[in-house]
Amino acid sequence: MSDVTERPTRPERTFFGQPRTLASLFGVEMWERFSFYGMQGILLIYLYYSVAEGGLGVDRGVATGIVGAYGGLVYLSTILGAWIADRVAGPERVLFYAAVVVMLGHIALSALPGLLGVGVGLVLIAVGSGGVKATATSLVGTLYETDDPRRDAGFSLFYLGINLGALVGPLLTGLLQSTAGFHWGFGLAAVGMALGLIQYSFGRKHLPDSAREVPSPLAPRERTITIAAAVVVAVVIVVLALTGVLAADRLDLIVIGVTIVAAIAYFALLLTSRKVDAVERRRVLAFIPLFIASAAFWSLYQQQFTVLTIYSDTRLDRDLFGWEMPVAWVQSINPVFIIILSGVFTVIWTKLGNRAPSTPIKFAMGVAIVGVGFLLFLPMAGGGPNSAPLLGIVGILFVFTIGELLLSPVGLSVSTKLAPESYRTQMVALFFLSIALGTALSGTLAGYYNAQDEVAYFGILGAVAIGVGLLLLAITPLVRRLMSGVR
Repeated sequence: MSDVTERPTRPERTFFGQPRTLASLFGVEMWERFSFYGMQGILLIYLYYSVAEGGLGVDRGVATGIVGAYGGLVYLSTILGAWIADRVAGPERVLFYAAVVVMLGHIALSALPGLLGVGVGLVLIAVGSGGVKATATSLVGTLYETDDPRRDAGFSLFYLGINLGALVGPLLTGLLQSTAGFHWGFGLAAVGMALGLIQYSFGRKHLPDSAREVPSPLAPRERTITIAAAVVVAVVIVVLALTGVLAADRLDLIVIGVTIVAAIAYFALLLTSRKVDAVERRRVLAFIPLFIASAAFWSLYQQQFTVLTIYSDTRLDRDLFGWEMPVAWVQSINPVFIIILSGVFTVIWTKLGNRAPSTPIKFAMGVAIVGVGFLLFLPMAGGGPNSAPLLGIVGILFVFTIGELLLSPVGLSVSTKLAPESYRTQMVALFFLSIALGTALSGTLAGYYNAQDEVAYFGILGAVAIGVGLLLLAITPLVRRLMSGVR
């Protein structure tokens, strides 16, 4: 019998049952979303409000296209952030410096006048946000083994942080916009991102070593080619801008085209790379129908920032006990439901474990449910100003939230599970490309919206989304086989 008394093992410190390091990523993403959604909540009305109202007086159809193109560019920029993370700097460094770029973009939007501030600010925010989004999600994936049953629950908790920021951002920026002016609202978004950087700087050193690794570093010859290509691309963009090709009224179509080309190129790369084995290749194939379903979902869901903003400004009764709430506050309804229901979904997926519906079924349900949400606009169609009840929009956004929770956090998770080992971050970028495509489409589709044709608009789009969901449900057995054991 040993005389040595073993000390009891100290229990691992966790963050709501998840790896403690998740708290650092939770925090930086929360503040980045605070700034992102706070700014986006007032962006569209800033563009189309008259100069007398503090806006820029841009045509409303052009303004929705700009918002859609900007939103698409944010997610399209995940390619750049993911590529730099995988080939040059590693995801952790990209996350930190991309957040700095986001902060500078918000400063430019708040400090520079007119369309100059819009152009400089939105480009910086889009590029920086793309880097933050791709790498933050990838870093969450490094905290778990592939078969860790906490994985989906951890991503749901991470998604809660996103929506805490999305809740508070529009409330505060919308209040400042309505009382002090648009530029004060944009300035508050810059302050929020600065707070996120300060918080993250204390916790970044505790991330696992894999967070700083460069999975597939560039060879010297590749570096030369990359620098030359970057210069050529920059010159082409400047020339197109100066010659009027990149006009504001066609930005959404340009982003849609670029996104489709980028997605095809990325799928081709993953399917033909020698670094991808046969099992990984089948899993990439399985991701294609999920990509299409995701794009369809986001083309409707992201109309919260285009059609719903116009609807809230012109049709919605925003009277609260004699006080008219700011238009941007409608953007905070969805995050309230996310915060309430994300915990419920976390518990459900954790309790069910391997008995939970597979990822393709969750995707199919999410797309169909957002289609049902569009059909719920029909009873309110055709009314005049201030005719739509606030409770009606609350109910519709509740339905949207159910669809979002079935697809978005699960999509983040499955993109890391299906990813080839050499292309971890870039597979996450592919999921964000589906959001880029859907978001840009949401701006284009919004150009067809008008109060006189609401029945056709909401009815057709709702029916198409339900059809996409049913089609994915029908091919789920095939997708499951291609996923090769990943649920």
